Amino acid sequence: MENELCENQEEFETDFQKVDSPDAMMKGTGDIYQCDICKKIFSQKCKLTAHSSVHAGKKPHHCSICGNSFSRKANLATHQRIHSGENLYHCDICDKSFYQKGHLVNHQRIHTEEKPFRCDVCGKSFSQKSNLTSHSHVHTGEKPYHCDICGKTFSHKCDLINHQRIHTGEKPYHCDICGKSFSQRSTLIVHKRMHTGKKLYQCSVCGKSISGTSNLTKHILIHTGEKPYHCDICGKSFSCGNTLTRHERIHTGEKPYQCDACGKPFSDIGVLTIHRRTHTGEKPYDCDICGKSFSQIHNLTTHKRSHTGEKPYHCDICDKSFSRKNNLISHQRIHTGEKPYCCDICDKSFSQKNNLIVHRRRHTGEKLHWCSVCGKSFCQKVELTSHERIHTGEKPYHCDICGKSFSQRHHLTTHSSIHSDK
Repeated sequence: MENELCENQEEFETDFQKVDSPDAMMKGTGDIYQCDICKKIFSQKCKLTAHSSVHAGKKPHHCSICGNSFSRKANLATHQRIHSGENLYHCDICDKSFYQKGHLVNHQRIHTEEKPFRCDVCGKSFSQKSNLTSHSHVHTGEKPYHCDICGKTFSHKCDLINHQRIHTGEKPYHCDICGKSFSQRSTLIVHKRMHTGKKLYQCSVCGKSISGTSNLTKHILIHTGEKPYHCDICGKSFSCGNTLTRHERIHTGEKPYQCDACGKPFSDIGVLTIHRRTHTGEKPYDCDICGKSFSQIHNLTTHKRSHTGEKPYHCDICDKSFSRKNNLISHQRIHTGEKPYCCDICDKSFSQKNNLIVHRRRHTGEKLHWCSVCGKSFCQKVELTSHERIHTGEKPYHCDICGKSFSQRHHLTTHSSIHSDK
């Protein structure tokens, strides 16, 4: 190997100088050689020659399989083990193998728990130098990795790579059981536990089993009530960092996720996933009772209550119960008198959004509901229903006193006053 390093050393003869070192002399190693560019010191001239190619930008050694180039023949030899699958370095504890000695050294720290790289700001220790370098960006605020599509910056290269998959749509990690693909390896690992049922971590408070340390950390915050992530703009707090990230987009207006079918942008990737189903017609959630399918899981959950009769949402004023949370919220406005939906034309207010939508049609003249018999149109469906009774002769409103029937409720109300006057 040393002979290989010494080849063509004359080419870099001017890139280094011989340095007399008292320390080297004391060790009996003789002269040492220093790089004029980075001042790194070498004990052998041939090693400095090999090092000089780093500065010269020369990469004379090429991989015949993938075309990658290297400045040193030894680096090429190491790289070629990726293609050959040759792993020369074996862990004597768990028998795991590696193609580079440095990878083995890093791996062995898992067993020894050695963390030789220490942050001089906060004292936190790391098993790998690269992790310390990434960690230092937390203190400096440095974000050296830039997305060339949207300009967003990151402190870690891996975060940039993961982010870029938002733009490319790349999902390189595939489940070998169901074929589902993921943009991140960690998401695939968690997904696979759905098939195996494997849940490695248990909550010490309630005993619930959780798949993944991050999920366990999030779960524990339910018990502690801790919300360590704070919005710098409005001060709102969150238990999860990614929930804060999504919230911050309300203030910034950022919508980094775009539908590739219609171009509509979204601030949340989950909402984009649901939106895409409007184009594909996909309804992956099936009711195991009646077989009806839904595009969203919460719609399936709500639908199942029609079979079970479950009404989990209770009014704390009149004790009336509802199967849907939004129905409870609408109902509570009866008690509070709240009318949050205001017409921007006449300032009339409504307790429900759909009532405002119908009201606006009075101003626009829009009439969406058509009679199939005579073609007359109406702003509201209830108006069409009343009108259609002219054609059908239906009279569903009956007087309890005299038995007379009416096609509309207000006609019955007017009629009932005749009896009350008597």
